[in-house]
Amino acid sequence: MRFTSLTSSDGVTERFFTLDEIPGVLWTPEDASGTRPLILLGHGGGQHKTAPGNVARARRYAAEGFAVVAIDAPHHGDRPQDEAFGRIAAGMRAGIAAGENPGALVAGMHSRLAPQAVADWRTVLTAVQRLDQVGVGPVGYCGMSMGCGLGIPLIVAEPRIRAAVLGLLGVHGLAEDAARITAPVQFVVQWDDQLVPRDQSLALFDALASPEKTLHANTGRHGEVPSFEIDSSLRFFARHVN
Repeated sequence: MRFTSLTSSDGVTERFFTLDEIPGVLWTPEDASGTRPLILLGHGGGQHKTAPGNVARARRYAAEGFAVVAIDAPHHGDRPQDEAFGRIAAGMRAGIAAGENPGALVAGMHSRLAPQAVADWRTVLTAVQRLDQVGVGPVGYCGMSMGCGLGIPLIVAEPRIRAAVLGLLGVHGLAEDAARITAPVQFVVQWDDQLVPRDQSLALFDALASPEKTLHANTGRHGEVPSFEIDSSLRFFARHVN
């Protein structure tokens, strides 16, 4: 793991890194040392590790004592995007605009990204837990939309993840993996989501096998998750990732 920059402000230290060509960023409480709980933070489709919503959430978690790491998903952010992926992404957007089933189109995209994303996250998790300011402590995962679509197979593959905040996605392509998840889950639904039909979101929540799962439904469209959901997720992780 090679750190490329370090800055600190408002009690939070931010370190950019690369690991095996995976670009990422780690947030920790300033002057952190010793083992602490870690949150893996997945970003949405078309976004990147330092999208404004990601940074706001990460800094809030770090200010409360967590370590937080985000990486660019394959073909996103600072990672190379090949022509084939560009054509697939353009076709998905065109299909959605033409009124095709968005759930099936998005699921197809996520299934292409998931194997590499899962491998990347597991590599980064192992490396981050070797750092003095993180250590081998409990791990949580937070991801909405594409972050949920790539996070569900990651949680299935990675026993170190003890709890997850997920949402803004439907059940297409995820029912089988969701049925294998038994960690506590907090699941966010936007009731007026123009991209994810409500019944598909509720079906994904229903498919999760977690004995402890909570549905958080808010009015508003896909990108209008209320800011207080960060506070709620922080309380959730404080209960389960400690």
